[in-house]
Amino acid sequence: MKILVTGAAGFIGSHLSMRFLAEGHTVVGLDNLNDYYSVQLKKDRLARFQDNPNFTLAQMDLEDEQGVAELFKREKFTHVINLAAQAGVRYSIENPKSYINSNTVGFLHILEGCRHNGVEHLVFASSSSVYGLNTTMPFSVHDNVDHPISLYAATKKSNELMAHTYAYLYGLPCTGLRFFTVYGPWGRPDMALFLFTKAILEGKPINVFNHGKMRRDFTYIDDIVEGVVRVTKHTAAPNPEWNGANPDPGTSCAPYKIYNIGNNNVVELGRYIEVLEECLGKKAVKNYMDMQPGDVPATFANVDDLIKDVDFRPNTPIEEGIAKFVEWYKEYHNI
Repeated sequence: MKILVTGAAGFIGSHLSMRFLAEGHTVVGLDNLNDYYSVQLKKDRLARFQDNPNFTLAQMDLEDEQGVAELFKREKFTHVINLAAQAGVRYSIENPKSYINSNTVGFLHILEGCRHNGVEHLVFASSSSVYGLNTTMPFSVHDNVDHPISLYAATKKSNELMAHTYAYLYGLPCTGLRFFTVYGPWGRPDMALFLFTKAILEGKPINVFNHGKMRRDFTYIDDIVEGVVRVTKHTAAPNPEWNGANPDPGTSCAPYKIYNIGNNNVVELGRYIEVLEECLGKKAVKNYMDMQPGDVPATFANVDDLIKDVDFRPNTPIEEGIAKFVEWYKEYHNI
């Protein structure tokens, strides 16, 4: 495969690029290396594989319509994995415009590139946040998701709708992946595990939202990567049983599919912090706070379709995943 991985300097994108390169595929990584968080961390992630002769970095914005179009035309990708996005629920409340530019306009440019250049399969990152006000657990891809509660979630839902349109109009196989709270080595510094680890080691208090009662389906990075790789090789196809009188949101009469990639196991935030304290050998000073706007109290992934179609169930326990993160964190920061 010749694969475009957007967001290649990101947390998931860098792990995924390494995996595809290890399998002998050609990878072009697109990233704008923006300063939403440490540019050095992004460069350090890239340094792990950028000397591989099968890897090329294209440093540009997805909003660069002409640049993206020229990249597609020149490289003739067989597969595209779109992971580039302005991430973060809370930041979307402070800076909504950046989400529209990157997540919606940028995604349109990806769709157009795929459409005009014979891409065999587009796989794109969605998010568990699209479930919004849904309360039926575990969340299923066959549930309606029309009630997002953050602009970030709304842009991810819009990506699913846009991809479906292109699958229907142009026969472009599209698969959307709803990731559930990804964590692990080389993670994002704005996410809880990174923030908590840094604060605990420095003896500073951590902010614990919803008074520690937040429940999340924490999913280890290696499980996410395995899921993405398997789905990429399983090209989306029309569902012959799809019926417009009773439309299934997770499939279509077009070559379009949605999957959850989550650990299929809910952990309370309080327990997550306990495990981190054990791994660090140090107690946290906790600053208990109310829920933040845009956050949901719980996420829990139904992964039946993932198991059925690609024979994979994420299953890394947090005890193992957090220990690996702490080991990486101490090594990276020379602690």
